Amino acid sequence: MTKRIIGLTGGIATGKTTVANYLASAYNLPILDADIYARDAVSVGSPILSAIAQRYGEQILLDDGSLNRQKLGEIIFNYQDERNWIESLIHPFVGDRFLKAISETPSQTLVLVIPLLFEAQMTNLVTEIWVVRCSESEQLRRLIQRNHLNQEQAQARINSQLSIEKKIALADIVLDNSFTIEVLMKQIDAAVKIGDPD
Repeated sequence: MTKRIIGLTGGIATGKTTVANYLASAYNLPILDADIYARDAVSVGSPILSAIAQRYGEQILLDDGSLNRQKLGEIIFNYQDERNWIESLIHPFVGDRFLKAISETPSQTLVLVIPLLFEAQMTNLVTEIWVVRCSESEQLRRLIQRNHLNQEQAQARINSQLSIEKKIALADIVLDNSFTIEVLMKQIDAAVKIGDPD
């Protein structure tokens, strides 16, 4: 029996974590998260972190030798070529970690949370694609509040991703997180049932 592998994606701050948490708590589904693997990729002592420090100098590191994410964010959200370079190092690492985790997880249904599912060309890892959306004004508000950014910084992060319209066009399921959490949960329940062999 082939596994059901849900690729959960969407724009930044649209509610992917809320959806993943609900799938984990209500359906006991294993959640594999690209952001966790991406953090592992640049952990202290990793070859990728060494390459980043070599390219940008020691100021890209904090006093404890870990990556200064704020400084890196300023670079990659303002310079497309630098973002491409960073992603060319991190995406293959993340992809390998996913493949290993998928093969080692006994569950027949898995959820892969991949914010850059399309941008990182990881759609081959999943059997169906769920996109979480909300209005751009709501997305901006959440992002500014959550990440303590100004409007310009938040907009740069939204613009750095494939547009939500393009993601929706490639989705099997679209979850609209513009309303209450209850409305979102009902949509998730319906989406789970659609692909459930029972």
